[in-house]
Amino acid sequence: MSRIGLVAIGRNEGQRLRQCLQSVVGQVEVMVYVDSGSTDGSVDLARSLGVSVVELDLSIPFTAARARNAGLARLLEVAPEIEYVQFVDGDCEVVPGWLELAERTLNQHPEVVVVCGRRRERFPAATIYNQICDIEWDTPIGEAKACGGDAMMRVAALQQVGGYNPTLIAGEEPELCVRLRQNGGKILRLDAEMTLHDAQMTRFQQWWKRSQRAGHAYAEGAWLHGDPPERHWVADVRRIAFWGLGVPLVAIAAAWWTRGLSLLLLLGYPVMVYKIFKYYRRSLPSKQALLYALFCMLGKFPQAQGLLQFYWNKFSGKRSTLIEYNSVPSQKSAI
Repeated sequence: MSRIGLVAIGRNEGQRLRQCLQSVVGQVEVMVYVDSGSTDGSVDLARSLGVSVVELDLSIPFTAARARNAGLARLLEVAPEIEYVQFVDGDCEVVPGWLELAERTLNQHPEVVVVCGRRRERFPAATIYNQICDIEWDTPIGEAKACGGDAMMRVAALQQVGGYNPTLIAGEEPELCVRLRQNGGKILRLDAEMTLHDAQMTRFQQWWKRSQRAGHAYAEGAWLHGDPPERHWVADVRRIAFWGLGVPLVAIAAAWWTRGLSLLLLLGYPVMVYKIFKYYRRSLPSKQALLYALFCMLGKFPQAQGLLQFYWNKFSGKRSTLIEYNSVPSQKSAI
């Protein structure tokens, strides 16, 4: 598969990185691993598998977008003839058969510039947070507006739009896809298994941080591409602002002079939970549908925190810093 290169990014992924790299050894022309300051032997592990390694300069603020750009640059230094690049996060394992299917799809559809499939959580039953991730990734098949961190892309199309925006701390893939689509490309989601993800999300605080990061991504995406006709994430920002800020503030602030009647606005939350539950019950068991509906509404609060963080930084002139939900470095050796 001389037309395909692979870029994996990570930090302190331990055995998850070993699984990631071994899942594609011998299946691509060149593999590049971009490391952002691991202390668990990840760099040595990657090199022992014959993978080219880029160690990011940590004096420059880290973003996943910057790491992917650096990986692509190294890939093209080593093998400038590469036509397609498979991006994968270091906590994911590429499913057998995916690379061949993705390459074949890109060969057959020259208008398609990004191909992605189904990312699944490796241990969805381990925690409720893992279950939420697995449900969240079950997105519609066919032409799409965006992809996630795992996807195969045309190198030429990436170069035409300047690659990822390295300043974004989250939401870099959908933002890139906006520019790719504006340049005439199409994003296609296939009905096929692509990667297995190991979230290791065991604490409520991790889920909260992940949701906060999503809120920041929505706000920045709408700031960059919110104008017509794209209106990128504008509706999402409005929903977050309404449920995460507007309803509770009005309900509480007006409680005194409405003699508590304004608190009835809070009934909107169980109503919305029921609506979401009813929608997802068509494809999920009732227990999972209810769990997802509850966390969809609860998530509006950390997402609102992310919105406020973005706007505060924007108007105060501060640079946004990474919001990490797995912020504790792994001590499990990758070797």
